[in-house]
Amino acid sequence: MIRNIFANHGITITEEQEQKLNQYYDLLIDWNNKINLTSIVEYEEVVWKHFLDSAFFVSCDKVDLKEKKKVLDLGTGAGFPGMVLAILCPDYEFVLADSLNKRIEFLKVVINRLQIHNVSVIHGRAEELGRDENFRNQFDYVVSRAVAELPVLLEYCIPFVKKEGYFVSYKSRRLDEEIENADNALNVLYTKYEKKYKYELEYDHSERYLVFFRCENITDSKYPRKPKKIKTNPL
Repeated sequence: MIRNIFANHGITITEEQEQKLNQYYDLLIDWNNKINLTSIVEYEEVVWKHFLDSAFFVSCDKVDLKEKKKVLDLGTGAGFPGMVLAILCPDYEFVLADSLNKRIEFLKVVINRLQIHNVSVIHGRAEELGRDENFRNQFDYVVSRAVAELPVLLEYCIPFVKKEGYFVSYKSRRLDEEIENADNALNVLYTKYEKKYKYELEYDHSERYLVFFRCENITDSKYPRKPKKIKTNPL
């Protein structure tokens, strides 16, 4: 089922990758009974809204799958999109970060059971990790499905991006308005809005976007600010 749905959207996966995604689903549902990972639990809905939605990244022409790249999924939650992408992109190196340790423990189990060798996890807050030299300016792509306004997401995510790398935001409604409201954040973070990719999940006919922002220079050391300042006075 997963391979057919992906193929209908131009994404080719192997039988082994499909098996890993099915194992991932089983672990997700099992652990969801212990900790709150997702409100979406029905198999087909997970395939569409979590797996396929995450996977659209690989179909974008700004993603070069032929070269080795380093990717950070910031605020990964139950592993979306990062764990799905790690399964689909074996030549990429992934780091999945989240502030809740219970989610990190779940992701460690997924990595171990599925034997995914190109992904690691880190427990920490974005504003702290973004000042750590092991993570700051280290990634070709930073991806996030986090629900927040773009000025907030940009301030948290851009410090991790290499010069000429990309922050990729998974978005739905009001995108043009959000991009317009992010002008100041883009300027102070030396970042340029480059391209949006629109797609539809036929499962519920919902519009989705992948939005690419290119980091043109190294972020000033004062960013990211403290969370309270980011929330009360967004860029």
